[in-house]
Amino acid sequence: MSASTPTDQQYAVRTPAPVGDELRAQKIAFMVMVAIIAIAPVVVYPVFMMKVMCFALFACAFNLLIGFGGLLSFGHAMFLGSAGYVSAHAAKVWGLTPELSILCGTAAACLIAYVSGLLAIRRQGIYFAMITLALAQMIFFFCLQAPFTGGEDGIQAVPRGKLFGLIDLSNIVAMYIVVAVIFLGGFLLIFRIVHSPFGHVLKAIRENEARATSLGYDTDRYKLAAYILSGTIAGLAGATKALVFQLASLTDVHWTMSGEVVLMTLLGGLGTIFGPVVGAAVIITMQNYLAQFGAWVTIIQGVIFVICVLAFRRGIIGEIAHALKKSL
Repeated sequence: MSASTPTDQQYAVRTPAPVGDELRAQKIAFMVMVAIIAIAPVVVYPVFMMKVMCFALFACAFNLLIGFGGLLSFGHAMFLGSAGYVSAHAAKVWGLTPELSILCGTAAACLIAYVSGLLAIRRQGIYFAMITLALAQMIFFFCLQAPFTGGEDGIQAVPRGKLFGLIDLSNIVAMYIVVAVIFLGGFLLIFRIVHSPFGHVLKAIRENEARATSLGYDTDRYKLAAYILSGTIAGLAGATKALVFQLASLTDVHWTMSGEVVLMTLLGGLGTIFGPVVGAAVIITMQNYLAQFGAWVTIIQGVIFVICVLAFRRGIIGEIAHALKKSL
């Protein structure tokens, strides 16, 4: 092998970031997303858009784990819900400012991700998924029984407070801007992780873990790091959502929430950057505008999901990206 020929290990780590048409398309898509976020409050109710952004960040965090790490978690609601409870408790009972409340909730999700990751990451495939589901159910019953969570009533009337002691977040415009900044910051962080050497190693592990191990990578350590990052960002979404709705409830920590984030990711496009954002927007929009159908909304969602899976096997964004690549 000549000195100029890259080794397998170098190739796995130094795969170049998106260039040319792909990078240009991602920049355009990001600018369009920012424009939509800026214009949306004029067209729709700002709280609805804040809900979309919170769940979009949650879905992006989940996609980081399954789409790029190849790890299917059925318990991601434990990060969203637990962070919401801690953030709400910190704001209402401890009287912390909103930024500190969000940090407390995010830190709690990070800790739970670290502890649960040490247990779950030792298994693969369906065993990993079942362990995460079992751990999430433990968190759910803890939130149901713990005295500080309010049981089935949750933590209500959570004060939004003043950001840095100056900006009153009871003002809907100020709250919207804060949520938009948190969402865009989290989104860009995920984008950077995915296109970093760490992200390329994750993709290598997803494609062929045995080969990545043979190249000398500690795959368990990489998967644990991805799991912790995913759980922490999901916690950031949950902590922010608790302040937006001034409520932390069992809904966010229930196993059905873990199922919803899987649906959002698959619908938008598994392993794509913008797919989870689109998937979350579609699901939240359906929940909001189909609520008038009552219990039938679940059936309607199921039918729409089946149609989308049959028509868009790569997800909405995945199909669009595939079509663009074929046309170039």
